[in-house]
Amino acid sequence: MPQVLEFKLPDLGEGLTEAEIVRWLVAVGDVVEIDQPVVEVETAKAMVEVPCPYGGVVTARFGEEGTELPVGAPLITVAVGPAEPASSSGASESAESAGSGNVLVGYGTDHSRPARRRRIRPGASAAVAPVAPAPVAVAPVTVGPVTVGPVPVISPLVRKLARDNGVDLRALRGSGPEGLILRADVEAALRAEVAQAPVAAPVAAAADAGERIPLKGLRGAVAEKLSRSRREIPEATCWVDADATELMAARAAMNAADGPKISVLALLARICTAALAKYPELNSTVDLAAKEIVRLPAVHLGFAAQTERGLMVPVVRDAQTRSPESLSAEFARLTELARAGKLAPADLTGGTFTLNNYGVFGVDGSTPIINHPEAAMLGVGRIIPKPWVHRGELAVRQVVQLSLTFDHRVCDGGTAGGFLRYVADCVESPAVLLRSL
Repeated sequence: MPQVLEFKLPDLGEGLTEAEIVRWLVAVGDVVEIDQPVVEVETAKAMVEVPCPYGGVVTARFGEEGTELPVGAPLITVAVGPAEPASSSGASESAESAGSGNVLVGYGTDHSRPARRRRIRPGASAAVAPVAPAPVAVAPVTVGPVTVGPVPVISPLVRKLARDNGVDLRALRGSGPEGLILRADVEAALRAEVAQAPVAAPVAAAADAGERIPLKGLRGAVAEKLSRSRREIPEATCWVDADATELMAARAAMNAADGPKISVLALLARICTAALAKYPELNSTVDLAAKEIVRLPAVHLGFAAQTERGLMVPVVRDAQTRSPESLSAEFARLTELARAGKLAPADLTGGTFTLNNYGVFGVDGSTPIINHPEAAMLGVGRIIPKPWVHRGELAVRQVVQLSLTFDHRVCDGGTAGGFLRYVADCVESPAVLLRSL
């Protein structure tokens, strides 16, 4: 008899406690291999495919698409082991299906071979008993012959349309082959609801109802993190205008030479790491339980990246060891992954300081909320021509506003002001940075 093993939603990254099922990659009755992705989920950090550490027959799935599951909740059950008395080939399959023990995303034991999706052929022997507790809306399966409950919807787009509009798919009769529910069936149900709605609904009641947007996934995680930051961190902000003309000229000269191009963000990041070396208080975190300030040895630099899914903060590891060319390449790589929704949870956690270039939105200043549990964030506004007194005369210069939001528990205004002044001096005269290296 095969052994039925339960695969639970693993811990997908630091601080993540739940995930939403976006798309099932296997069905009940499918044969899965060790480390084959079985479901695509959306966490507060990224979209990830979850591989199963067992090889065998999928006997149950837990949760419909759109369902949020906490870490540790059952995902699927898999019947593991030979369905017939072991032979030379069966012994090999049994060894393979014992499971890799690996449940972390992106750490499969063998990515050289593509994942295969197979269904058990009717006529196989051995039966698998239903697993308790019963999964949501999925019938148990038996092996030989396979029996699976009817699946009225195949398309995830149809499921999403129904979910977003509150349509109960179980109440619909599909017009597709064998009762398959199509998009047209859901749209017809929506039109019927509109036709049956009261014609003269009070205007005030409709206005009071408003649009309700669930605080879940990325938006929910952002809301929780920012709320916690405001609850725990006594933050303060200081700012200064700086003449960035020389910095822009230095960048143009560097990019005129052969080699990788350097971004403004990379130059600002290099200035940040030099400033944090002089003022390490700002590269720290507060341990409330121990009542201690923890100064961190490495600068893991987060940077704000706007994507279709919302604001993300990818992290450049050991930024203090990188050159401007290396920083430019890493910023570009992580930004591309963020916009494609392919960042791993590890790419979005562990930051020690954040660089926020809100100038790309065409604004000059901001008082951002600190990215908890960090202690500070440098904000950079747009760089634009402005009147400026240069060498005693009025001139048009490239001016930028810099702001530093910091945790007042880790330092006082003198340290924060010293950090920001050093950053501004490097922006105005890049030679200051060269002298400090």
